[in-house]
Amino acid sequence: MAQITATEVNKLRKMTGAGMMDCKKALVEAEGDFDKAQQIIREKGMAVANKRSDREASEGVVLAKSVGSKGAIIALNCETDFVAKNEDFIKLAETILDKAIEGMPADLEGLNNLELDGMKISQKIIEQTGVVGEKIDLKYFDKIENEQVAAYIHSDKKLATLVGLTKSGIDEQVGKDVAMQVAAMDPVAVNKDQVAQKDIDQELEIGRNQALAEGKPAELVDKIAQGKLGKFFKENTLLSQSFIKDNKV
Repeated sequence: MAQITATEVNKLRKMTGAGMMDCKKALVEAEGDFDKAQQIIREKGMAVANKRSDREASEGVVLAKSVGSKGAIIALNCETDFVAKNEDFIKLAETILDKAIEGMPADLEGLNNLELDGMKISQKIIEQTGVVGEKIDLKYFDKIENEQVAAYIHSDKKLATLVGLTKSGIDEQVGKDVAMQVAAMDPVAVNKDQVAQKDIDQELEIGRNQALAEGKPAELVDKIAQGKLGKFFKENTLLSQSFIKDNKV
């Protein structure tokens, strides 16, 4: 049996993120061959992934980042809040996000196919599934390219936003404030002209039904519905909303 040193175990741990005992067992089985040991850990991850494939990965982190004119946003899911708060799990999500900005793939499939630590991101996720013992799922990816891009991540890392600005050289705080506004107030569009017609029709129908339910005269129902639509625009379109830092703006 090959003699495995603590230094070798620690080296494999840094390479894979797996636990010390898992690394030692893999190195012993691989007779000290690091490539083979990594493959063993990866195969363990695949076995765990297959075993937990029907589990719901409803926890995790949502992260966004901007670099100049580019920005990306991802959601990396896991099964428990305990893992979601783990530093290694968050670091994995951050590394995937960096790769997304670097490569700017077309879609989620493209992101999964980018290389990370000598393997595809999809394979890295399988490997880490074996490390943490939970289903890990790269659930969402989107990107923005514009003159300038701003990002915001809420403190609990469960919500993030990206905003593309059509001019460069804007104070970074302005972009961050707009991204924070989007996260806090969830506007449906930039302005009322961009609201989908189906949403307008729905709001008018709700307004009419509410007016009738309140016993308002039939001849006033449409006028009341239009008033409620105006309120909807003010509360739900970005440029008309009150600024969360100063509601007078």
